[in-house]
Amino acid sequence: MKLKFPAWLQKLVAVMGGGGIFTVAFLDSSVLSFPFVTDALVMQMCVQKPARMIYYAAMATLGSLFGCIWIYWLAKKGGEAYFHRHGGPTALKVKRWVDEHAFLSIFIPAILPPPMQFKVFVLAEGVFEVPMRTFALALILGRGLRYLVEGFLAVKYGRQAFAFLTSHAPMFVGVVAAIVLAVFLAKRFVFQQPAPEQ
Repeated sequence: MKLKFPAWLQKLVAVMGGGGIFTVAFLDSSVLSFPFVTDALVMQMCVQKPARMIYYAAMATLGSLFGCIWIYWLAKKGGEAYFHRHGGPTALKVKRWVDEHAFLSIFIPAILPPPMQFKVFVLAEGVFEVPMRTFALALILGRGLRYLVEGFLAVKYGRQAFAFLTSHAPMFVGVVAAIVLAVFLAKRFVFQQPAPEQ
């Protein structure tokens, strides 16, 4: 699978490098939607300049973070009515999940590729006033892990990396789901504080 980028986008990334990736990630996480484009750009740049892999992954992560913070603040100001208006048919389910699992509700979508819903969880985190520190930490860890893995695959497999990633997407999702389930079960049954005796 090969993505063809618009001429303006190719020129932006060619001129700005990591700054171009930051800009695309910011736009993708806020006002626009570029499914797979940020991922493909990170991998393309890592193939061209493997030594800068960590830098490109970091710029994509920061761009996504700042774009999501903008949406978070808009949602926080707009309130619950804003969320139900923009959250779509899954809004109520998302609300329940965010209420119970604030960290995981943004960490999981931040790792998983499209068509996993992402912005609806960002909206929910703002509307239901999840602490900014929790929101930002989950987003940095999720997006950072995603882009670092993609950068590693690009350095290891070269130009075939994107095709490798898309063809093995179900396996990738399954591994992430298993990790998340393990964390969830550990949190619930191992680290849960016992109820005080009456």
